[in-house]
Amino acid sequence: MANAYLQKFGFQPPVIESAPNPNTTLFVVIPCFDEPNLIASLKALNYCDDPEGHVEIITIINHGINATLEQKTQNQKTYSEAIQWAQENTTEWLTFNFIEAYDLPKKHAGVGLARKIGMDEAVARLEQLPLDDIPIICFDADAKCTPNYLMEIQQAFNQNPKAKGAAIYFEHPINESEFDAAVYNGIIDYELHLRYYKNAFEYTGHPHACYTIGSSMAVMASAYQSQGGMNKRKAGEDFYFMQKIIERYPVIEINSTVVIPSPRPSHRVPFGTGRAISEFEAGKNSDESYAFQSFLDVKQLIDKLERFYLNKQLEQLLTSEEIPDSVRAFFKDQNFEERIDDLYEYGTNWQTFQKRFYNWFNAFRVLKYVHFARDNYYANCNLNEAMISLGQHLGFSSESKSNLEWLEVIREFDEGR
Repeated sequence: MANAYLQKFGFQPPVIESAPNPNTTLFVVIPCFDEPNLIASLKALNYCDDPEGHVEIITIINHGINATLEQKTQNQKTYSEAIQWAQENTTEWLTFNFIEAYDLPKKHAGVGLARKIGMDEAVARLEQLPLDDIPIICFDADAKCTPNYLMEIQQAFNQNPKAKGAAIYFEHPINESEFDAAVYNGIIDYELHLRYYKNAFEYTGHPHACYTIGSSMAVMASAYQSQGGMNKRKAGEDFYFMQKIIERYPVIEINSTVVIPSPRPSHRVPFGTGRAISEFEAGKNSDESYAFQSFLDVKQLIDKLERFYLNKQLEQLLTSEEIPDSVRAFFKDQNFEERIDDLYEYGTNWQTFQKRFYNWFNAFRVLKYVHFARDNYYANCNLNEAMISLGQHLGFSSESKSNLEWLEVIREFDEGR
């Protein structure tokens, strides 16, 4: 019987001709575009401790129809080298497959479509396996990992059977010699900003706070299909994908292993790590983030939300002085009043109301609010100031530190959770 998800949402028919190993318990999907060192990432996976069952790595070497000759040549070179390396390094528990996805449509060619092609291929191969649901892990062609990576991901899903998604602990390299010092200084600030934002967001009490790093996420195949699969965004695909998962399913953090994303600069995407580092190299200030007061205002809203709902006073979220000015102004800007009747009609109890409310005031809209508050109420501050405020409320520190020291502190905080 044909797979309903693939029939409706699949980009292309399955292309891997060989049957999957019947003991396959994990898929790892790697998008690869203009990547000169894919083998280093494959080696990192090959060095992993053996998990239970078999692991299949699916790498999608891809480029758009508008790719340059140099990019196309690099992809062909990468493919040839990877095929040869895989023939020499395939083991009893690990299989490498490669998909050549060339001349993709200009409108969609990019990392989102490449991930989708690989994850859809995993879904098609799952149809041939005795298991009806296994994790699909997202990795990157310039990332590495610690040896317990595959084993810890598998164990985490086994120990949390209700979980349908996972954010995997990550650390960018910050003191190596591969790149100039400016790159490492930039990645310290960038990762610190990411960790500050996620923890400040979580402090508000919002249920959708989650790291959304493309090389550091995993999803069960059933959830991947039920929410429509990976999007085709050229950047930010990880953020939008993980937010769809966390709105619908339990998502866990796996902090017992480490993904090591590359800090290298890149102009290939409009935003994300590579673009941020390129901008820092060009002189953009990296030592800033959002004012913590923005998150305190959201927390004040969330702390009072149940009372406003139970008293049937949702309209007063737009007028009550109990709600911070920044939130009231943003809700008016976002036409919240048009949602109120829907929230009353379908939010028949506190549990169902919360679900509908947070599907509206979701992670994307929270980010829009933070930008709105930045532009109209609370200007950005330096990372030290932001981290002092966060540390005071979470209890891990309140003393002034360098950004490197702060990164070490908040990494330890995240890893110990």
